[in-house]
Amino acid sequence: MADTHKTINCPACGKPMRKVFIPDAGVNIDICLDGCGGIYFDNREFKLLDEQHEKLDELIAAAENNTFSIQVDENAERYCPVCGAKMVKNPTSVKGGVIVDDCYTCGGKFLDHNELTKVRDEYPTEKERSEAAVRALLYSPEFIETQIADKKATERVNHKMYILNHSIFGKLVNLLMR
Repeated sequence: MADTHKTINCPACGKPMRKVFIPDAGVNIDICLDGCGGIYFDNREFKLLDEQHEKLDELIAAAENNTFSIQVDENAERYCPVCGAKMVKNPTSVKGGVIVDDCYTCGGKFLDHNELTKVRDEYPTEKERSEAAVRALLYSPEFIETQIADKKATERVNHKMYILNHSIFGKLVNLLMR
């Protein structure tokens, strides 16, 4: 779904969201400046701003000096402000530290206040986030925790990641993860 140009209401607190144009990404991002500080991304917009090197200057400037006085229940059910579908709570990475609201109908994504910063802090790049997900699929967490310090285990993981990244399957996974 393309960038919505209509004013939408925050799925967390119900206040009207304001559009902030991000020139480097060429998109309008909806942010709840008069309420809870949540951010809504239309389909595929999130991937344009989830890496540490991607500029957020306009979002930072818009939110400066704002206390975001409305507190919300991050565990409450949310409904997509664009299509009205019930949103699903999902972790943004295998670390599971940040849970965001995803719309499976239109592809939108809602992050509560400060969650974008937390997502960007988890992994510097999408590539690193994707590789961690692939490693988690290929190996059990117990294996990673107990064996990754072992140099030979690290070499095996890196070799398999190299093969995976250069195979047709790996290229397909990388395309799907974008």
